[in-house]
Amino acid sequence: MKIIGCDLHTRYQQIAMLDTETGELLERRLEHENGEARAFYAALVGPVRVGIEATGSTHWFEAMLAELGHELWVGDAAQIRALVVRKQKTDTRDAAHVLDLLLTNRFPQPGAHPGGRLTSQL
Repeated sequence: MKIIGCDLHTRYQQIAMLDTETGELLERRLEHENGEARAFYAALVGPVRVGIEATGSTHWFEAMLAELGHELWVGDAAQIRALVVRKQKTDTRDAAHVLDLLLTNRFPQPGAHPGGRLTSQL
């Protein structure tokens, strides 16, 4: 399984991905407008879980992941931020933090939903 912590922005996203089969860790910035993000997610084989903070501009991302058959977990941004030990905020740290919450079963969410979307109470 590939587990991805994603710090989603309007024009780009910063990801931290762990391949649980190989142990490989990847950190990367993906642009949206040039199709880089779509190509990246489309190339992933096997089960994929993506965690993001809840934000207002995720509909296109949710639809794309659902179309590709990937699982999306949407967590409460305030709860995710409250779990940060180091308070200095960067996109790379935010993505790594979301990945850590997913890997340690501390991602603030109620349970999986059919269709790949998982949400917290907002």
